[in-house]
Amino acid sequence: MFSLNLGMPQTSRTTIKKVEAATVTDANDLLATEEPMEIRLEYGPGNNRVQKSISVTMRTPGNDEELAAGFLFTEAIISKPADIVSITRPKSGNDGIIMVSLAENITLNTANLERNFYTTSSCGVCGKASIEAVRTACNIPDSFDRLRVPVSLIYQLPGLLRKQQEVFENTGGLHACALFDTSGKLLLSREDVGRHNALDKLVGAALNAGMIPLDNHILLLSGRASFELVQKAVMAGIKIVAAVGAPSSLAAEMAEEWGMTLIGFLRGERFNIYSGAERIEVT
Repeated sequence: MFSLNLGMPQTSRTTIKKVEAATVTDANDLLATEEPMEIRLEYGPGNNRVQKSISVTMRTPGNDEELAAGFLFTEAIISKPADIVSITRPKSGNDGIIMVSLAENITLNTANLERNFYTTSSCGVCGKASIEAVRTACNIPDSFDRLRVPVSLIYQLPGLLRKQQEVFENTGGLHACALFDTSGKLLLSREDVGRHNALDKLVGAALNAGMIPLDNHILLLSGRASFELVQKAVMAGIKIVAAVGAPSSLAAEMAEEWGMTLIGFLRGERFNIYSGAERIEVT
């Protein structure tokens, strides 16, 4: 189990000029906080520990230990909570640095320690090669399942998530993701200015709670479904991903490859199914 007490604000107050038609007034506004966080690793045998900075991400402060753990898990650097000995901040008290100490038996492939480990929409890596990279790294078996959920449950998910988006309601500036069980109960939700950070926080929380693999759960994304988000869902064993926005072509290809149910444009009582339609019971 990893725990880090955080007291950093998720919103910042600012003074603005508010324009309505021909009227300009002074007003206060809340913005979602965005600050850099650096993840450093300490690893190797006890008599020869090595420290290495592996990632700097712009995130909303809060749940930073979950973000670090979820990132390490979805990038296949760790596979279980016991791989992490501790998560601390340096003695300097810099809130933007997280030090993760790994168990001595963890061997790192330093070639995998880049933030864009598989691909992003801008890196130019072949989609098929990216999907194969995930298949190589994922240690959750791709197995047949009998997971089925009624369409009425899918319709309810966005409304349940909106009730949990406290910072979004104040600022309108955060992405969110939520984990539900097959009865529609919301188990976990996380927010962040970065959609990939929100999902890493959620996966980190699930890892800490001993819930991985999440093969009997539903993941809801408040925006679009990118390849990176589907990749992280695959790594966590999630079988059903629903997004309020659109999926990318590579996200849909990956979902099909892994037998995942991928839903997009979930709004009101309508949505599109891009793969795995057999898990959604419409009648």
